[in-house]
Amino acid sequence: MTTENDEPRDEGANAPLPYKYRYKYLHKYGDESDPEREGKDGDEDDEKDDGEDGDKKDDKKKDDEKQDGDKKEDKDDPKAKRKKIIVLSIIAAVFLLAGLTWLLLYIFVFTQREKTDDAYVKGDMVTISSRVAGTVVEVAVEETERVHAGQVLVRLDPVDAKVALMNAEGQLAQAVREAQARQQQANQADAAIPQRRAQYEQARDEYNRRHPLLERRAVSAEEVDTGKRQMQQAYAALQAAEREAAAAHAQVDGTSVENFPAVIQARSQFRNAWVNSGRNAIVSPIEGYAARRQVQVGQRIQPGQDLLTVVPLQDLWVDANFKETQLEHIRIGQPVEITTDMYSDFEYHGKVVGLNAGTGSAFSLLPAENATGNWIKVVQRLPVRVAIDAEDLRKHPLRVGLSTYVTVDTHDRDGKVLAETPRTKPLASTNVYEQEMSEADQRAQEIIRENTVAVPTPVPAKRG
Repeated sequence: MTTENDEPRDEGANAPLPYKYRYKYLHKYGDESDPEREGKDGDEDDEKDDGEDGDKKDDKKKDDEKQDGDKKEDKDDPKAKRKKIIVLSIIAAVFLLAGLTWLLLYIFVFTQREKTDDAYVKGDMVTISSRVAGTVVEVAVEETERVHAGQVLVRLDPVDAKVALMNAEGQLAQAVREAQARQQQANQADAAIPQRRAQYEQARDEYNRRHPLLERRAVSAEEVDTGKRQMQQAYAALQAAEREAAAAHAQVDGTSVENFPAVIQARSQFRNAWVNSGRNAIVSPIEGYAARRQVQVGQRIQPGQDLLTVVPLQDLWVDANFKETQLEHIRIGQPVEITTDMYSDFEYHGKVVGLNAGTGSAFSLLPAENATGNWIKVVQRLPVRVAIDAEDLRKHPLRVGLSTYVTVDTHDRDGKVLAETPRTKPLASTNVYEQEMSEADQRAQEIIRENTVAVPTPVPAKRG
C-alpha cells in the first residue's frame, strides 16, 4: 500500500526509497521493508506537517491582528503621536545645536590658534674647559648634581703654576729695585754737574787772569796755552755731565716706581702667573646642574678641552617648529599654552619672543640646493621661540630636549613679526673671574711696597 506522494516501487528490485522518506523511516522508524507501517507513517507525517503549518498560520494571523491593533491604537491616540513628534524634534534640535556649536568653535576658537607637536625644550649648555694645561688631581662634582656659581669643579696639579708664580714674583721685585736705581743714577748725574761747572769756572778764571799778562811778558805763552786747554777740557766735561744727566732723567722723568716701564711689564707677568695659579681650580661660571662629565682623575688635559657641561635649568625656553603655512598670524608677544608628556596634567604658560631668521634646512650643515632639476615641493618649518613662565618652570622643572605640545593664541595680531630694537642688557654674564684679577693686583702692590726703599731726594743743582 502506497500513498499518493509515494513513488511506485518495483517489488522485485531492492531500490532505496527517496531521500526524505529514507530519512523518516530510517531515523524515526528504523524499518524500511514494512509497507503497512510505511503507509501509516506517511499518513501520520502528512497530518503532522499539516498541523504544524496550521499552527504557524494561526501565529502569523495573531501577529498581524496585533500589529493592526497597534496601528489602529496609534491612529486613535493623538497624545502618543504628539509625544513622538516632540522626541524627534528634541533629537533634531540637539544635533543642530551641536553642529552650530562646533561651527562657532571652529570660527572663533580653532581658527584663532596654531598648534604643533614638533616643539622641544631648549636651554644654554655651558661647556666647562680648562684655560691652562695640567694634570687632574680632583673632580668635585658628578652628573645631575647642583652647581653654584664660583664652585670648584675640577682641580689641577698646582706645582708648575706655583714655580712660575715664584719666578714672576722675583722678577717684579727686581724690576722695582732697578727702577729705584735708575732714579738714583739720575740724581747722581745731577750731582756731577755742579762739580764739572766748578772745575770749568776755575779753569776759565785762571785763563782769564793769565791771558792779559802775556802781553807784558809776565807769563810764558806755554803757560797761557795750558790754561786755555784746561778751560776747554773743563767745559767739555761740564757738557758731558749735563748730557749724562739728561739721559738719566729721560729714563725716570714723569714716572714713579709703580708705573716704571720695567715694573709695569714685570707686574703684568706676575698677574699672569697669579691667574694661572688660580686657574688650577676650575670653577663654574653660572648656577645650574652638572651634565655630560668627561674628565677623570689623573687625566692630562690641554687648554680648551671639554671637561663637563653645566645646564641652567632655571632659564629654559621652547623652540616650536611651525609649518610655513601656520606662520601668517603668529606675532611676538602672543600668549602660548605648553603641555608635556612629563607633566601631562599641568599646563605651562608662555609667550612668543621671536621667530628665527631662517628654517632649519637653511642653517643645516649641508643646506638643500633647490636650484636643481630634481626638485620636490616640501613644506618647511620655522623655529618660533617661546619663553616659559618662570614660576611654572620653578614648580615643574623641565629638562633640555623634552618634547612639548604648543598652542599659540593668535587672536591679537597687532604685534610685530620681527624684533625692532636691539638688546640693551647682556644675555648672560658672570663675575666669578673678577676676583682673580683683584687678588693679583693686591699681591703685586704688596711686592712693590716691600721692595721700595726710602731715599732722600737731593735738591737739584742749577744748570748754567
